[in-house]
Amino acid sequence: MSYKRATQILPQDLLLKVQEYIDGEFLYIPRISDNKKSWGATTQTRQELQDRNQCIYEDYLSGESMDFLAEKYFLSLKSIQRIVGQLKKEHKE
Repeated sequence: MSYKRATQILPQDLLLKVQEYIDGEFLYIPRISDNKKSWGATTQTRQELQDRNQCIYEDYLSGESMDFLAEKYFLSLKSIQRIVGQLKKEHKE
């Protein structure tokens, strides 16, 4: 998210009205619900996590213990268990 200068975007009369409520402070204006993007839609993070989780599952299938995987991937044991459980379920379907 980047900041925009209100003086360059808003009409003067609207800017003066906004300044009656908040003057010289930051203001967050939420997106219209139809314009909202899902988490990770604008970055590669979602794909990177899917790739990492697939590597975890493949390591698990090759015999690595969940404790070892937690250390290897710097995750909690619960997170490894959740990831492996989800991928097991997906691969059964």
